[in-house]
Amino acid sequence: MNHHTPEQLADEAKKIIVEYLDKIDDMKPKERTKIPPQEMPAQDPIVRSSNLDEVALGYTIEQARIEAMRCLQCVKKTCVEDCPVRIDIPRFINHIAHAEFESAAAVIKEASLLPAICGRVCPQETQCQSNCAVGKALKDVDKSVAIGRLERFIADWERATGKIATPEVKPETGKKVAIVGSGPAGLVVAADCRREGHHVTIFEAFHKLGGVLRYGIPEFRLPNDIIDKEIDVLKAMGVEFKTNFVVGRTRKLTDLIEKDGYNAIFVGTGAGLPMFMGIEGESLVGVFSANEYLTRANLMRAFDKGHADTPIYNSVNVAVLGGGNVAMDAARMAKRLGAKNVYVVYRRTEVEMPARKEEVAHAKEEGIEFYFLQNAKRIIGDENGRVKAMECLRYELGEPDQSGRRRPVVIPNSEFILNVDTVIVAIGNGSNPLISQTTPQMNVNKWGNIIVDETQKTSIDRIYAGGDIVLGAATVILAMGEGRRAAAAINKMLAEEIEKEPNSSN
Repeated sequence: MNHHTPEQLADEAKKIIVEYLDKIDDMKPKERTKIPPQEMPAQDPIVRSSNLDEVALGYTIEQARIEAMRCLQCVKKTCVEDCPVRIDIPRFINHIAHAEFESAAAVIKEASLLPAICGRVCPQETQCQSNCAVGKALKDVDKSVAIGRLERFIADWERATGKIATPEVKPETGKKVAIVGSGPAGLVVAADCRREGHHVTIFEAFHKLGGVLRYGIPEFRLPNDIIDKEIDVLKAMGVEFKTNFVVGRTRKLTDLIEKDGYNAIFVGTGAGLPMFMGIEGESLVGVFSANEYLTRANLMRAFDKGHADTPIYNSVNVAVLGGGNVAMDAARMAKRLGAKNVYVVYRRTEVEMPARKEEVAHAKEEGIEFYFLQNAKRIIGDENGRVKAMECLRYELGEPDQSGRRRPVVIPNSEFILNVDTVIVAIGNGSNPLISQTTPQMNVNKWGNIIVDETQKTSIDRIYAGGDIVLGAATVILAMGEGRRAAAAINKMLAEEIEKEPNSSN
């Protein structure tokens, strides 16, 4: 893949846009589908593989307007239907095409206060862009209108111009809402409940806010200052934050209602319990869950070896087990931390990988090697209990399993040795067990996920839940969608209570 410099892409966009400016509103659909999709400017792969600066650099104004002009403004808004938080996508894109950026931001914020985050990390290609009419016409989802990149453009433009607007908050209601966890689901509930005038407090176990956005996603994909700016909007709205507060230990969940006077609770504690392979050698020094590895590097700043108190393992040859976005993040982080060779070992083919195509492409550009149709059988240690190699098996694909992907089948007598000193296991996370362990009356399924109804209500009155603690490990935008449903139910419940109160103005 040839790397086009940001300067080359910017110059090309300035030439292209001239052709379309005078006919923005007059182009027929066929003409719009011929407008060239805009490539995302990015750092040079050689340069970026040794720094933690953001890889994707964002569209220029000309690129954003060209990309927005590709939108057909369909009558049937499939993109909106496929967006978990129901952003009016055609409307904000039309504003971008006409350089009405403040209006575009206002449309997005009707439904989402996290556009800079979602525009960067949400898998739009499997959601809002999956049924885009442009992608359908061109028979390639990768040529759909780049909705996520345009959402990011608007959020970045707002921040760069200092025009971040604080959403309106209704008069105080006297009602209190507690939110457990400051990940994406919790932040959405906070925004939606605070807009209605309720006092909102977010309780976060870590010393930094953001949940999985901060500890799980590296800064080269989602810079911490982006998370901070999005949270600053909530602070400006009057949302209260309490860090280093472990609900279930510092305070029981039900005590927040029974002793502290909260009228509703939302639990968004995520899926922070790492899964392992269950193979020989996983207790050796040099074996990490991706969760721990990324938390050390991201939240605890272990990559800053001269200043951080948290150590990180010095690696030369690293194997990452798994094929999702977390595996890509761990592999690319290991490369940046100084590993000479990084291998992603995945038991299916590239076609079945759940990771985003863009992340896989970036990893390849950065020199990550992919070993498909292979998996670990056991991890081998030296006399000091440290990893020195990994015995692997080769696979072939059989019939589809319950996920719809073809099942990997072991090829007999296919064992081989891969020389590595570090193994990072990135095969998924289970639900955080703390809430269910300390709140036995809470109904959970056999995996420990909290069971909720269609409004996200749990088995306990006034307590709602959403995100990975309900879904299992999922995406940021799906967690946000659950938060949106929970907030609507909480707001409805509290509004009905206010209506019944003797001193209600109604």
